[in-house]
Amino acid sequence: MKSLIKAVALVVVLAAPLASFAQSEQPLTRAEVKAQLKQVQQAGYNPAAAVDANYPADIQAAEARIAAQNAIAQSDTTGYGSTALGSSQAGAAAPAQ
Repeated sequence: MKSLIKAVALVVVLAAPLASFAQSEQPLTRAEVKAQLKQVQQAGYNPAAAVDANYPADIQAAEARIAAQNAIAQSDTTGYGSTALGSSQAGAAAPAQ
């Protein structure tokens, strides 16, 4: 009987850390929700003027604008500027023989 109690206690001790990692993603705070709503409104979505027929398209368009802005903001974090487009050649043309 003592070995069964020890085994159960050991399983509980080993399972406790795993249960603490089960909810690693925290729910949004009120401040985060308000910030997201403000960002969507700045992108052109007006929840007061939303018509049910246009709702999905309106909010998706605003979210697409936000995603594009975030992609541009995160694209260049090196401090060296953007990648060069185009090509160039240096030097003189080879002499004709």
